[in-house]
Amino acid sequence: MSAPSVTVIVPAKDAGALIGTTLETLARQYADPSALKLVAIDDGSADDTGDVMRRYAERLPHAVVIRNDVPRGLATARNQGLAHVEGDAFCFIDGDDWMQEGRLPVLERELHRLGCDFVRTDHVTVNGAVRRLVRAPFTSRGVATDPRVAVLPVDDRSMVDYPYAWAGLLHRRTLDDGLAGFSDGLFTAEDRPWIWRLHLNAASFAVVDAPHLLYRRGRPDSLSKTLDRRQLHFTRAMGEMLDVVEADRDAERMLPKAVSTVLALSSHHLVRARRMPVTVRAELRRGIRMLLARLPHDHAETAIARLDGPRRRVLARLLRAVR
Repeated sequence: MSAPSVTVIVPAKDAGALIGTTLETLARQYADPSALKLVAIDDGSADDTGDVMRRYAERLPHAVVIRNDVPRGLATARNQGLAHVEGDAFCFIDGDDWMQEGRLPVLERELHRLGCDFVRTDHVTVNGAVRRLVRAPFTSRGVATDPRVAVLPVDDRSMVDYPYAWAGLLHRRTLDDGLAGFSDGLFTAEDRPWIWRLHLNAASFAVVDAPHLLYRRGRPDSLSKTLDRRQLHFTRAMGEMLDVVEADRDAERMLPKAVSTVLALSSHHLVRARRMPVTVRAELRRGIRMLLARLPHDHAETAIARLDGPRRRVLARLLRAVR
């Protein structure tokens, strides 16, 4: 039996109704199943997610199933998976998504052909019967590029606005260099500091064409739909993102983009906060005020001016309160 060349990390919580599809598409990626290692993390599920994981692990030559008795969150679960990576490449997939046939062999081939630290791809969103292609926001395709080039422009979508950890494949050296890990304990926005760390510190990346990953949207139990205390982790994640940018050698040039991200996402959360429990809403607003207080005034004013009317008004009130 040969050693695996790609490790796939699959964290999931209460995904028993869907994770069989996820794992079946992984099991079919390679003609030789020993090319793949499965690391599945059952993050405190109350359903049969772990049982399904263990059944698929029995089918694969290289597989590990980790069980958390209580949920530790997506960031920590992914980190648990990273400790078991084998081979030259690894990737992530969530337990309610799936891959088209042949995706991993194509990504692996492109990663090695281009000599990149990581490759990124488009993906397809699935909402009921509706499918939509979402393109990675970078014009060059199939060309190795300095990842820092893909951070800007400030006033349009760039690759740091496409933070999905599952939208690509990473070389083992990003893990060895400390670029691939997440902040333990984050339950939301964990991809934001992660993607900035990659783009500011890796040597090369590429956007490549490959069979798609299909990402389910609109699920009522999705964390993006929840309004409980886990949403408070957004402010911690944004603070860590700012830490990454402020420590960079090119901080002055990159900071306007990070400020725009903080303000755009803060306005989104402030609007959603109207439906949160009163205590959670108050704590979220305190956290956002602390974020706004650390933003450079000139960058913040410029970024707010680019927002539409409702978002600009809700942020401007808070920004005045911290000046």
